[in-house]
Amino acid sequence: MDSNWVPQQVAQRLEDVIQELKDKGTQKEEEEEEEERREAGREEGAGGEGGREETEEQRARCEQWLAEWALDLGAQVCDLEPGTLLASDPNTLEKLKLCPALTGAQQDALNALLLSGDTAYGDPSGWDLQTLQDLGPLVLALNRTTLSLVAEAAREDFRRSIAAAYIRQGRSQRKKSLLLLRALAAASAASPPRLQRREDRCLYGPITSSNIDDTLLDILYSSPDWLTQLDLCLSNDVLIQNLEAVLDLPIPTEALWVLKKKVDEFYQGSGIPEQQLKHLGTLSRLYTEQEISKWSVNSSDTLSALLSPSGGEWNDSQVQQLLTGYLNLGGSLTWSLLRQIGGKRLCNLQEEQIQQIPAGAIRAAGQLNISLCNQTKKEQLYGKAREAFASLASNPSRYYCLIRPYLGGAPAKDLKDLANTCAAINMDLSTFLALNPEELQKLSVTDVKLLLGENLQELKKHEHEPAVARWVQQQSQQELDCVLGIGLQGGQPGPTGTACPVGHHQH
Repeated sequence: MDSNWVPQQVAQRLEDVIQELKDKGTQKEEEEEEEERREAGREEGAGGEGGREETEEQRARCEQWLAEWALDLGAQVCDLEPGTLLASDPNTLEKLKLCPALTGAQQDALNALLLSGDTAYGDPSGWDLQTLQDLGPLVLALNRTTLSLVAEAAREDFRRSIAAAYIRQGRSQRKKSLLLLRALAAASAASPPRLQRREDRCLYGPITSSNIDDTLLDILYSSPDWLTQLDLCLSNDVLIQNLEAVLDLPIPTEALWVLKKKVDEFYQGSGIPEQQLKHLGTLSRLYTEQEISKWSVNSSDTLSALLSPSGGEWNDSQVQQLLTGYLNLGGSLTWSLLRQIGGKRLCNLQEEQIQQIPAGAIRAAGQLNISLCNQTKKEQLYGKAREAFASLASNPSRYYCLIRPYLGGAPAKDLKDLANTCAAINMDLSTFLALNPEELQKLSVTDVKLLLGENLQELKKHEHEPAVARWVQQQSQQELDCVLGIGLQGGQPGPTGTACPVGHHQH
């Protein structure tokens, strides 16, 4: 968080902030000394009643004292833990303005504190333009929940003040302004707008390639009839020629629907060409599965550009349609695409589509989480991973590390081979419990001991897991006692009085 960043009309000298904090700190110390004297007097009068249970008020007061004590000991306010931040003095908010950045947890705590309404700024529902300006750099940490509670009129006034300053800002300041403008836009309704033409002409002059930044921002954040003016002042031709530049600006969701309409009008009949699909960015997320099915995505570069997280979140059905269209046109899932798709959406592919994935792509993609796949797909992906890492089989430890995410699809024979290598596998219990339950039943007591290695004792904690309990019931109790020796019970009973062979000991 940059303490120098605020809309230009609300800039405040850093020296003034620091002096104000010093003055408040002195006043705070005097108030604390007086409060301590009063507390001491109350404690003397309480006599021997110290054994009473702590009240909620006392506990809250104690937490506040601990927070203040941490600050007095020299802890920097910028390093405060979220819990301490919530319990600290309200004046801490002013000190936070001087921090270069806040962690995600600190931002969450800040929003929780502001949402409580127990600060000098009051409840967010009562904030106006001046309040938002007074928050200064802290406004960059506000989340959608907090911003959505602010009156729409106040948000609009604030957006316009930032947009007006944006044009005159340097690169670093613009970046912060764009983040805030996007956050404010996200707090607004996201439903497709109905254009109501209050005017039948553009009041700002036509938007061109040379004035696109200034005029577009002026329309979006100054015009009361901004959706209509955007539609009237931005021609389809200019939009297509400058699509990336336009989408680089802080465009509210409502305006994105206007831009989508213009793109569709421009390519009506011919369809959006592949080269232009790469530049759709956030607009691409507005297209339905049916509309996406009409796209011609032949290149992995195009698919990668569309999947880029910079354009926002896709839903699973949209991604599925994208991948289906790409594969149907002969596309191949490269390692970089597999990383972008991720294990969860990889599991959404059809079995015949998974079969098309080259083993080399699995090798280069690294570890993918396929835990959500059905058993058939796990087995498919394991087969490809086994082929991909086959050259490393002579180095069991390294081979295990690479193939571990795919072992949920491994047959018992491969698991036995892995167990009987010379290397210590030390399989963790989460991987062990994710094995195919049917294949797990085929493992011997010795197989399990060799697979788990140093983690064998952990198996006792999971003895009631269905797959483990079922496996135990199929084993000889004598073997469980003598080979594992971790106290597992429920195995098949042996002849009465049978002892462990020499060299095997119960633990």
